[in-house]
Amino acid sequence: MALPRVSALRASVRAQLSAQCYHRTFHGSSARTGRNRASVLVAGGAALVAGLIAGASRIQRAEMTGARVPTALDGKDLESRCSCFMAPPVTPLEGLRSPDMKSRMELLIMETQAEVCRALAEVDGGASFIVDRWQREEGGGGISCVLQDGKVFEKAGVNVSVVHGFLSEESIRQMKSRGKSLKTKDGKLPFSAMGVSSVIHPKNPHVPTIHFNYRYFEIEEADGNKQWWFGGGTDLTPTYLNQEDIVHFHQTLKEACDQHSPTFYPKFKKWCDDYFFIKHRGESRGVGGIFFDDLDSPSKEELFKFVQSCAKAVVPCYVPIVEKHKNDSFTPEEKLWQQLRRGRYVEFNLVYDRGTKFGLATPGSRIESILMSLPLTARWEYMYTPPANSKEGEILKVLREPKDWVH
Repeated sequence: MALPRVSALRASVRAQLSAQCYHRTFHGSSARTGRNRASVLVAGGAALVAGLIAGASRIQRAEMTGARVPTALDGKDLESRCSCFMAPPVTPLEGLRSPDMKSRMELLIMETQAEVCRALAEVDGGASFIVDRWQREEGGGGISCVLQDGKVFEKAGVNVSVVHGFLSEESIRQMKSRGKSLKTKDGKLPFSAMGVSSVIHPKNPHVPTIHFNYRYFEIEEADGNKQWWFGGGTDLTPTYLNQEDIVHFHQTLKEACDQHSPTFYPKFKKWCDDYFFIKHRGESRGVGGIFFDDLDSPSKEELFKFVQSCAKAVVPCYVPIVEKHKNDSFTPEEKLWQQLRRGRYVEFNLVYDRGTKFGLATPGSRIESILMSLPLTARWEYMYTPPANSKEGEILKVLREPKDWVH
């Protein structure tokens, strides 16, 4: 089964995503003692804001190139956009009418969450997402959408977080180690951060794992100066090597990057290869993609549109690969290799991942959401080494010697 051409696929995905807004259907709820949040089982990932929107049934979707964002959203426009989210936004609607970047970014990550969850639910065929809305005592909150033990996906999580407060000393040290010059007052530094983060672990070893994350960060220094930056990326972790799949994945991301600068893809592809490297194993976590952090130029507006294009590329870069392989047959030996590779995934996330470290160091952070990236199952065997000329050895060679997939 060949993958569709990227341009044709993009048009198809846009048509599917803009064709309709789903009406919110509640299939059960649970209140958790001591927690100010609600969990809702949502059939097919099709969740809308119950009781918040009356009769809203359409939403204007941005093209992958990035739609023009109005200077302000009136009540009806805002309700229309929010009508297809998995849950009400973290920020009250009145606060989202501002045209500032924090409002625009929150709307983008909420839309991205809903689009990805709907696409995953459709390809899984009958799966349900747990939609878990949570609050952070120190400020803000989030929405965690998690599918477990579906037909296609063993575990798929798509999280949104919108938090604010004061950075911990550990987080400030992390930022200073990356070259940030930060002026604190009495050791405190006010911040606002928001992002969408997802890791998707399939059951079939011939379907790769994908991770993506797009975020925006603001801090206010002691003298009132504000610093801001964007970060994020999308990367693929296959168990077995399929060159056509990997080329499709990278080509789709490259097209999203090229709309904004011809330098973005090669720069952020190398950054991804360097970042997702398991030093103690001497191998990459996967076959890369794009990764960037601390971006604050050329301008806030241009970078927002770039991040918007990257977010819109997630579904078309990944879902066709899932459709292609979700029904492939596999052996117990191939399933074992998938479990061993997941062990490597866990090692990277717990030892090196910057987002995991930041989350664990942030006061009031939600551990369940931070560790959502870990697979439901994994395996570690002592001194397991596959034959060099095997399919398992083939993927290991690529992981130790990153390739240029689009030239």
